[in-house]
Amino acid sequence: MGDPQMVMYEEEFHQIQAIVDKLVKEANASVVFIVDKNGQLISASGDVENIDTTSLASLTAGNIAATGGIAKLLRENEFATQFHEGENANIHIQLVGNRVILVVIFDSKSSLGLVRLRVRKATDNLARVFEVLQEKAAEPGDSPFGEITDDDIDSLFND
Repeated sequence: MGDPQMVMYEEEFHQIQAIVDKLVKEANASVVFIVDKNGQLISASGDVENIDTTSLASLTAGNIAATGGIAKLLRENEFATQFHEGENANIHIQLVGNRVILVVIFDSKSSLGLVRLRVRKATDNLARVFEVLQEKAAEPGDSPFGEITDDDIDSLFND
């Protein structure tokens, strides 16, 4: 079963986007994106026009789920980092706080060492942002749906 849907607030979204934008430049990557474990794209930066980000996000989440199954068989908690090398493109996948997935696609203009170095810092920064999001979501009365009543929902469907 997947994780519950994440509530995203504007301030944290902008912080996440800034981290992703910076990572594209610092790692000399083609594309960087963040996906939740359910396969929903949260943020993307770089040359995303030529990529089906929806499919890539979904497949990446599936890859993490499958690898999680392998980890359990080997009595590991998780494999937090994955790397796939192709002829023209490479992909570095990093689990962040066991909640979201950071994906970096790069080619020969960058190197795995540089990507790993930059991903390490970005992961720390992202983990802090997602911790704040989790705390905000746990605060009583701070839900974006808190003011919606059953009567409001009923009236939507009775019209």
